[in-house]
Amino acid sequence: MKITAFNKIHKEAGGKLVEFAGFEMPIEYSGIKDEHMTVRESVGVFDVSHMGEFWIKGPQALDLVKKITSNDPIILTPGQAQYSCFPNGKGGIVDDLLVYFYEPEKYMLVVNAANIEKDWNWVVSQNDVGAELENASDRISQLAIQGPKANATLQKLTDINLSEIKFYTFVTGKMAGIDDVIISATGYTGAGGFELYFRNEVADEMWNAIFEAGEEFGIKPIGLGARDTLRLEMGYCLYGNDIDDTTSPIEAGLGWITKFNNGRKFIDRDFLMMQKTEGITRRLRGFIMQERGIPRHDYELVNSEGSVIGKVTSGTMSPVLNKGIGMGYVAKEYSAFGTQIFVKIRNKNIPAEIVKLPFI
Repeated sequence: MKITAFNKIHKEAGGKLVEFAGFEMPIEYSGIKDEHMTVRESVGVFDVSHMGEFWIKGPQALDLVKKITSNDPIILTPGQAQYSCFPNGKGGIVDDLLVYFYEPEKYMLVVNAANIEKDWNWVVSQNDVGAELENASDRISQLAIQGPKANATLQKLTDINLSEIKFYTFVTGKMAGIDDVIISATGYTGAGGFELYFRNEVADEMWNAIFEAGEEFGIKPIGLGARDTLRLEMGYCLYGNDIDDTTSPIEAGLGWITKFNNGRKFIDRDFLMMQKTEGITRRLRGFIMQERGIPRHDYELVNSEGSVIGKVTSGTMSPVLNKGIGMGYVAKEYSAFGTQIFVKIRNKNIPAEIVKLPFI
């Protein structure tokens, strides 16, 4: 297993470590519910150094990003980030990712840990325009500091006015005395906060500074378990569960990151335009359990007659709502908000209601 620069710290902090995407990562420390509520109410720190970072540089950088991503990078100005996906040429998704417009002729793509090799091979295979590519994944550490007290915690460590970093923008500057830190507001929890990208060599220094600054707010390390429950309460997709090589961004409700403007030619443009205009047969929807029960990945979704109408892609017990919540693909005739469906849990059909996302 690979390890991040924080591996020793996780062990010393009592983290329960498991294999995730080829890395040894903390799943929890003080318990998923406790960690979840720490992020919703105060501030928590996630090690997300297992994520991948690719630089795309040179005069052809924009041409390549335009071709391989579903969103429109033409509209970005330096210091802006964008949520996007790689269409796979067959109507599915290679991965979802963040596109950072670092400076003219320089973009950073942040991809999922489990897909680093697959994504890198995909980007290389599509680079027929001569852009310069660099896989910096093994050299960059990343911490996500999330929660309503994240700003107050990090503001102690920098002269940069963090309240001016709007959602989906970033700056590069000094944090905790460390130069060239990318400070980004592209969180995956819905609780506010920042992501910091920096060199592996300064990992301990950064971690210690953040925890000292956040001590008065009860700052805690947060594992991947709470990262999943937090993102699910917001209805954010997780690659491998809610989206994959067989799901299109239109089916997944990601039409908002699939842009056809500026006559831009990108992979799967014609197919995705057809889906947008002619419609689709299934949709990714959120649902709340109406009785006790926790929906799990791959559980069947059925109608009142017991006929299968879809399946669960993600599910959990929401710590905030104290109810079972889930996401899944359902046949479009059952996708209207307010529709009652049923989740098959151990041969019992438990009622649930289709709701608008986010859940909270």
